Amino acid sequence: MFINSQKLWTTTLVILAIWSPISQSLHFDLHSGRTKCIAEDIKSNSMTVGKYSIDNPHEGQALPQSHKISVKVTSNAGNNYHHAEQVDSGQFAFSAVEAGDYMACFTAVDHKPELALSIDFEWKTGVQSKSWAKVAKKSQVEVMEFEVKSLLDTVNSIHEEMYYLRDREEEMQDLNRSTHTKMAWLSVLSFFVCIGVAGMQFLHLKTFFEKKKVI
Repeated sequence: MFINSQKLWTTTLVILAIWSPISQSLHFDLHSGRTKCIAEDIKSNSMTVGKYSIDNPHEGQALPQSHKISVKVTSNAGNNYHHAEQVDSGQFAFSAVEAGDYMACFTAVDHKPELALSIDFEWKTGVQSKSWAKVAKKSQVEVMEFEVKSLLDTVNSIHEEMYYLRDREEEMQDLNRSTHTKMAWLSVLSFFVCIGVAGMQFLHLKTFFEKKKVI
């Protein structure tokens, strides 16, 4: 993950090291007039869903206008998948067209004096994505499409695992065949070595007894 500047004024540069392409659940502070971007490596044709919200410091009361953010989700090719302005919460869902890093950037409105907004952000990708139907309804996307995408991701994951296990099995079989071949040649070589040693011992004993005139 990495942080990228988005505005001309002061922008916080933060590196959020989270090595999990499946699921991210983050809580971070965002100061007024600053931007934080979070990148996620997503495979092509994988479903991804995200949900974000600003913590309300005064429970039961509406958030003030100073507690607003703008959110933009883009691919490494520059395609825009989600854009929201002046919101306190939201979510997105899409199927990745191209593989690579996808960037979710959060920008807090400029305010004096400076405020620190506490933001909860959850980003799930692939098989681990949950609540497909709930996200689909709020995103006005057909529920069945998300369910099919989820099933396809699960099937693809199983296929990849099966192919991996099959490759591993073939490697083990090749190793076993190679070991058996080497053992067979070693056995043949050992047999001839034993025959040769036995022949040499026989000749040595025969010569010894002939010198002793035993035979």
